[in-house]
Amino acid sequence: MNQNKKKVAFPIFSHYNLCIKYFIEKALDAEYIMQPPMTNRTLDIGSRYSPDSVCTPFKSTLGSMIDALEAGADTLIMTLGLCRLGYYGELQEKILRDLEYSFDYINLSEYSTGNPKDYLKALRRIGPKASTAKIARVATETLKMMSYLDEIESEYYKNCGFEIHHGDYKAAWKKFLISMETADSLRDIEDAYKTARKEFSAIPVNKPETTLRVGVIGEYFTSVDAFSNLNLEQKLADMGIEVHRWMSVTNRNLHYHGKTLSIEINDYCAYEMGPTSTANIWCAKHYASLGFDGIIHAKSAGCTPEIDIMPVLQNISYDYKIPILYLTYDSQTSDTGLDTRLEAFYDMIYMRKKAV
Repeated sequence: MNQNKKKVAFPIFSHYNLCIKYFIEKALDAEYIMQPPMTNRTLDIGSRYSPDSVCTPFKSTLGSMIDALEAGADTLIMTLGLCRLGYYGELQEKILRDLEYSFDYINLSEYSTGNPKDYLKALRRIGPKASTAKIARVATETLKMMSYLDEIESEYYKNCGFEIHHGDYKAAWKKFLISMETADSLRDIEDAYKTARKEFSAIPVNKPETTLRVGVIGEYFTSVDAFSNLNLEQKLADMGIEVHRWMSVTNRNLHYHGKTLSIEINDYCAYEMGPTSTANIWCAKHYASLGFDGIIHAKSAGCTPEIDIMPVLQNISYDYKIPILYLTYDSQTSDTGLDTRLEAFYDMIYMRKKAV
């Protein structure tokens, strides 16, 4: 192995680190350091060195970067964002420097000039010899991988709660993730996707016509990342619920049409309210109009944009007569407390559906 290669890491975020790994290694000829999955230890370490008032994703991503540095990373990447996430990189770097870690830091917020070509400057700090053509080709392959990961995960949560043989879906899902992690080409990505689709379709399920359907909406990081929401979707699926979640990197960043969504919700919201607010209001109205049995709104404590849309969600709940469960996560949120609230929510929507 080339000892001069940079050893790059990014905070753990759901399954998307597989995509980042593929891009870093194939496009930039660097080594990607896959730190351990987040655990309570990760969150505890991040919380220890974070300001008390910051949201939980700040703490968990800081802890994940510390895990990466301890695993041998010498280069860290931090993304940009439309909310306080845009300031994460600057503050987290200062905290890590104060802890006397040595590393190169690429804060993508510094390259968000409005000119996409400026991002090439950030990438060339990792792979100075990488050609633009190669970067473009591998980026296309990476986006395809990301899209497949989101699609298969969506199918998983819609159906895994109804499998006849317990564990079939989880086994196929884990096999798919391993195939994506070891993918070496676009062909490998395509083959892994086709295999997963085939295996999913072959799993016998028993889904009643009266199946409960719940839509999960909320703050980007918390609603998507299973560790951050304490396996919310898996818990719901294990109750025998068909779980839907529109929010994903593919939908929010690749297929997002804010103006169209704003038109569809102009009876509830006349202005853009934040990075995921328009999408969440649209999702809530969409799920309600399709006759879903309930909606769950997940956010981290102190997430101002998501707090702001709660009155709007209440209006949708009232107009469409659909229950909404509001979940707020912080570093002290426990599985036991979440289980209790989900069980009560399940009982309510089950009895409501039975009565209707």
